[in-house]
Amino acid sequence: MITNEIEIKKSRFITYLYNLDDETKVNEIVESIRKEHKKARHVVYVYKINNTAKINDDGEPKGTAGMPIFNVLEKNNLNNVLIVVVRYFGGIKLGAGGLFRAYSNSASEIIKKISE
Repeated sequence: MITNEIEIKKSRFITYLYNLDDETKVNEIVESIRKEHKKARHVVYVYKINNTAKINDDGEPKGTAGMPIFNVLEKNNLNNVLIVVVRYFGGIKLGAGGLFRAYSNSASEIIKKISE
């Protein structure tokens, strides 16, 4: 597991990346993160395992959270990966474009860490 955190307009985005070879542990990992971050507003996750993908926006407006993360996975040709982004709302609305960029940046930053 690799983690990274960024802050955008007082919202905290904590990102986790896991290498997985099957889907059986996804729910367990996501629930564990939800328990750890009980006060978080959103726990968004995306996985692509054995070329099967799932996107979960966890209440963020459709297409503004999971899809940007998925796009980063695709752009980097990653497979057998789970990315979870925990968002703590900072009181300033980011708008659809801001959310899209924030989740995309969260995924890009964590992927940079695995490339180092």
